[in-house]
Amino acid sequence: MGDYITTYSGIHMSPLAPGAEEIHIRDIAHSLSLMVRANGHFPDFYSVGQHCIHCCEEAHARGYTERVQLACLLHDASEAYLADITRPVKQHLPKYRAVEKTLQDVIFQKYLGELSEEEKRLWRELDDTLLYYEFDHFMKEKLMECPGTLKSRPVFGTEPFQETERKYLDWFEKTLDYCKEHFSDPAYGEWYGYLRRDGKPTEPPCKGSTFKGPFHLPRMLTMCERMLDGLLDGQ
Repeated sequence: MGDYITTYSGIHMSPLAPGAEEIHIRDIAHSLSLMVRANGHFPDFYSVGQHCIHCCEEAHARGYTERVQLACLLHDASEAYLADITRPVKQHLPKYRAVEKTLQDVIFQKYLGELSEEEKRLWRELDDTLLYYEFDHFMKEKLMECPGTLKSRPVFGTEPFQETERKYLDWFEKTLDYCKEHFSDPAYGEWYGYLRRDGKPTEPPCKGSTFKGPFHLPRMLTMCERMLDGLLDGQ
């Protein structure tokens, strides 16, 4: 057998060396709609797909950008190809975490391009927020200090996986279409970082953030230096 999995749509996908062309949203939606949260220990069936949809809906209710909404929807997409591992175990598996990060980055890059540090902070915050309310509902257990009141009204309960799959794809289409129409720059590439209330880029148009210049450019130069050192060492 090769180092690949066969997905719902029949694609041979390599989790350890993922290519963007192997990532398909229908595979993600189908898999996550059937994958249980909490390693199956909730008293009722509740899927990773439902969790992601609720994160997306909460981002929408808070007025976050469509890019953040889509990031919330996709934040567990790597699990469609790797499966879910509980947090206490995952923290002791550095190689798994590296594989997961690489795959998740490929997924984000395919559908959203580079996420800003603020966008990452927001989806992670909502991930923990929904985790708190899920455990409070299903297990009557408070995992952390209450992260604040939800603005959306998630229904924590069992629903047919086909319904979850449909909702996931609906949210994907809505948020991706908006992002492509308003955030992407067809003339010069990349994504605008910020929009005005009328849906147009801020003036002057800004594709970076406070973190992009000081973080990504030095990282790029460091990587170039390492690559050149490697080439020189090979001579």
